[in-house]
Amino acid sequence: MAESPSFTIPVTFLLILQLIATAESYDPFDPNGSITIKWDVMQLTDTGYIATVDVTNYQTYRHVEKPGWRLQWDWPGEEVIWDIRGAEATEQGNCTKFKGDLPHCCLKRPIVVDLLPGAPYNFQVRNCCKAGILSAPPQNLLNSAASFSVNVGNTQFDEGQGIPLPSNFDLGLRGYTCGEVSNYPPSKFPSPDKRRWTQALQTWKVTCSYSQFLASQTPGCCVSLSTFYSRTIVECPHCSCGCQDGPRKVDCLGSGVETPHKPLPKDSGDNPSPFLRCTGHMCPVQIHWHVKVSYRGYWRLKVTLTNYNLMHNYSEWNLVIHHPNFASLTQVFSFEHFALENYGPTNDTVMFWGIPYYNDVLLQYGENGNVQTEMILRKKDGEFTFHAGWTFPRRVIFNGDECIMPPPELYPKLPNSCSLPGAVTFYLIIFLFLFYLLSSIS
Repeated sequence: MAESPSFTIPVTFLLILQLIATAESYDPFDPNGSITIKWDVMQLTDTGYIATVDVTNYQTYRHVEKPGWRLQWDWPGEEVIWDIRGAEATEQGNCTKFKGDLPHCCLKRPIVVDLLPGAPYNFQVRNCCKAGILSAPPQNLLNSAASFSVNVGNTQFDEGQGIPLPSNFDLGLRGYTCGEVSNYPPSKFPSPDKRRWTQALQTWKVTCSYSQFLASQTPGCCVSLSTFYSRTIVECPHCSCGCQDGPRKVDCLGSGVETPHKPLPKDSGDNPSPFLRCTGHMCPVQIHWHVKVSYRGYWRLKVTLTNYNLMHNYSEWNLVIHHPNFASLTQVFSFEHFALENYGPTNDTVMFWGIPYYNDVLLQYGENGNVQTEMILRKKDGEFTFHAGWTFPRRVIFNGDECIMPPPELYPKLPNSCSLPGAVTFYLIIFLFLFYLLSSIS
């Protein structure tokens, strides 16, 4: 009798979904980007060990903003956390089997969060207390990593096989998946005078990667286009991130209506669904690209970011744009920028972000919820053209997620060769009139 295929179809379907998620996690603009958890066992104790844990963001243009990371893992045995510095467990758990002083946390799967800035000094360690925020390294290298120290007890281990490893790590962040824990060569640490090196007794590492597919089923941004030589404004594609009605319905507030009072996301990790100003595209963030003016050897463009989310301020936002002329980027106003060299010497992809304390926060709609910049680019002979949408970006990424672009056939077109822009026509008429007057006088 032939086997029933009823079990084969679901397994195949799950494998396809897994492959899609894996493919989405690869980013050609940041192929080695990840968040790494490094666990260094520094000292053995009578009942366990003391370890230093580092959470480091190696992603070029993705960051972790408020409410921050919430690190979780499973203990291999009956371990407990006797003491912790630079972070804290969110719950103590059931510690009834201990007498006298109680452990900091007795949970089989603890959840550890970073301390807030300004925590008492005796609870701090080096590089701690950033409220779980991890900056992108080009924006703020010093704030791209966090550390804490943990005293683990009730550990059962064989000296010949080493300390048993925790498992199933999770950052508590949407879109991130963490791999298996692996043993690495022990980390080495220099003395202050750099003349002596000490090393950890044992080192483990976990790599966590990001997938936009896993983070959200809908995009979070879109792109609109305009130029000085065309009256056409190409809006974001309709329903780019959702619709006001239908299966992809997104809550929104119509124009002319006062914003209802709603609480902002809490530090506890609450991440409510976006509440947007009603638009045709229904995206939280819109990026508008405007070709502003053309000089003899240069051209100028303006980029505006608008936040239509009524519930969220985007702190430490960043924008990545791929354009063939960015290798000749001459000047950028009001933004910081960093060239991403992805293909050897070719640097046609640039990361932009706001100036601290000036425009590094993209505020909610209704609270001056936009930031903008202008850029000047040099025209490269034999390459620059206004034809075929060359002046428009190839890819736009906001906060690590790719934005929806309009279809190329809708891009603003150059005027026909038989027609002239209004200003040129005006000056031509004046020239002909003056020529007529001079001819009449002579």
